[in-house]
Amino acid sequence: MPSDFSVKPTLPGDRALLRPFVDDDLAAFEAILADPEVARLTGSPPGEGLEPARLRAWYGTRNSQPDRLDLAVVDRATGACVGEVVLNEWDRDNRSCNFRTLIGPAGRDRGLGTEAVRLIVGYGFEQLGLHRIGLEVFAFNPRARRVYEKVGFVAEGTLRQVLRDGDGWVDATVMSILAPEWAAHRGHPA
Repeated sequence: MPSDFSVKPTLPGDRALLRPFVDDDLAAFEAILADPEVARLTGSPPGEGLEPARLRAWYGTRNSQPDRLDLAVVDRATGACVGEVVLNEWDRDNRSCNFRTLIGPAGRDRGLGTEAVRLIVGYGFEQLGLHRIGLEVFAFNPRARRVYEKVGFVAEGTLRQVLRDGDGWVDATVMSILAPEWAAHRGHPA
């Protein structure tokens, strides 16, 4: 097992390909991050981080990070970068990390996100030796929650009113998947 996350693999699926970032991905991420739905579903202020220099600095350093794994999600049918998957907040001692993803409009509603989640979670357990992968999903994002449930994530509890949304507040559900669960169903729970 790798001692850290410094290896940046390419993980092929039937619909999605996960790979390290390349310079040509910057234009795709400018468009993805400009999408108001992406900003809302990820809890990001609209327009945050869209300056080209800032995007280049961020995505240009993802492949050299030894304590996290950021991979581009590519639609194999078109070759287009449609989002990203990330294992971050690594706790080496407890063999756990956080998971997050974002998929832009061009990658939605075709199974790319579900396959991308299965690919990165499988890599986390089978290659990195993780024991637990956790995440938080906002209550107004049932599509993402359904993807996580299809892959085997289990709801653990609710963080109440963690995000301001217009004039209201939104809860987040804490979810996780454990290595023994993954070993039993490989991302396809009954």
